[in-house]
Amino acid sequence: MNDGIDGIGEAVTGSMAARAVERGHGEGRYGHTEIYCSNCSTKLVGTHCHYCGQKAHVHRSIAAIGHDLIHGVLHLDGKFWRTLPLLMFRPGELTWRYIHGERAKFVSPLGMFLFGVFLMFGILTVYGVSLSNIDVGDVSTEMAQEELENQIAIAREERSRLDRQLAVLESQPGRAADADALRTRIENIDGRLEEFDIGQEGLDAIIGEEIGPVDGNSSGTNDLRNLQTGWDRLDYGIQKIQENPGLALYKLQANFYKFSWLLIPISVPFVWLLFFYTRRFKMYDHTVFVTYSLAFMSLFAILLTVLGFAGLGGSWIVIAALSIPFVHMYKQLRGTYDIGRITAFLRTCILAFFCFFTALIFFILLLAIGALG
Repeated sequence: MNDGIDGIGEAVTGSMAARAVERGHGEGRYGHTEIYCSNCSTKLVGTHCHYCGQKAHVHRSIAAIGHDLIHGVLHLDGKFWRTLPLLMFRPGELTWRYIHGERAKFVSPLGMFLFGVFLMFGILTVYGVSLSNIDVGDVSTEMAQEELENQIAIAREERSRLDRQLAVLESQPGRAADADALRTRIENIDGRLEEFDIGQEGLDAIIGEEIGPVDGNSSGTNDLRNLQTGWDRLDYGIQKIQENPGLALYKLQANFYKFSWLLIPISVPFVWLLFFYTRRFKMYDHTVFVTYSLAFMSLFAILLTVLGFAGLGGSWIVIAALSIPFVHMYKQLRGTYDIGRITAFLRTCILAFFCFFTALIFFILLLAIGALG
């Protein structure tokens, strides 16, 4: 991976150096005084052909190849650097301007969304983040029971030790403050033991479901393990998931990249519900809003991933993940639809609630796609 990155860096550096060396060479048949468009032969009026849109001045240098590569893969041109700051800090203004006709200045919503998905795939690959790394085969009720019993034994042993220390402190004059502190610790341990009891009850219920009722008619297994829908293709997919859950998780992650665009049509109806009573806004407006919002969310997820691997504390990541997307949706709603602060805040709360259902629907669709192959 490092060799590949170094190779790309050297290629870009080489292209820039080549451009500096042969700056005045290979610029076209007429230099900077082209008369006809090289693409459609239309007589030129300005710097671009008014018929096909191609630039009048066509590069023929090594640097042009590097520029086309970066532009084609990452879309890092002037539009991108005009779009990104607005998307991050003034999303409402960006969405409003794009909806009302300022298209040539900015990267399209779909372009930013696809860029975010592409970059997310690359970043997660670099850091080795994959659902297939989760070893689901080692998870069992027996292991959960053993771990719970170990935690209970540790808590009880610690409580016994503190009880002995408390007895000693109570027999010594002038140690009342230390004894009170020790009693607080004992109360905390008692609270943990109560939580363990609740966990034991839940685990007993799960184990009971796995064993099943012993009445002579039960097979003694969980019904989910023998789930049959009657649809052969779906039943075959469920069987494969049960046989190899690690592969199923890998396919789930791969399908997320392939079908991430489904988030757009799933989300648009929920945004429409916020403004169903007015004809001011069209479905196109909602689609632009949703796509730019999803583009920001993907880029923000990438930023949190990088900061997490760089050492940022988990609590800060959780706070940022819960607060910043809400603020971004609020600013985008208010700027795009030109509504007041209170109205925007209430709609943002509803939209955040809708996001949960959108994610749930998308997850179910990914599972269905994976099961159907």
